Amino acid sequence: MEKINLKQKFSLFQDHWSPKIIGEVNDNFVKLAKLKGEFLWHHHENEDELFVVVKGKLVMNFRDKQVEVNEGEIIIVPKGVDHKPVSEGETHIMLIEPKATLHTGNVKNERTVERLERI
Repeated sequence: MEKINLKQKFSLFQDHWSPKIIGEVNDNFVKLAKLKGEFLWHHHENEDELFVVVKGKLVMNFRDKQVEVNEGEIIIVPKGVDHKPVSEGETHIMLIEPKATLHTGNVKNERTVERLERI
């Protein structure tokens, strides 16, 4: 058992929209990601998605509204709900989700990372 320093882990990568695994809890991965710009509309058929904003600001777009999520806040997107994350500046997030969860959900394209890097 060792502690994990989030600031140090975030310093190990620069790419955006490509989650990195930093640990496991039961059958879930704990992931870090840096976001910048717009992602894509998608949903997750079988998994809820938890976003923890560690640094910066995330705007979560839904089909009927937008929710601003600031540093130190979380948002949980229920399974099956279309969403599109957006970050004007660079935002650092932590995700806790089942190991099988693809970050692009029901959409597979050039942004889909199927094999996540462990840092």
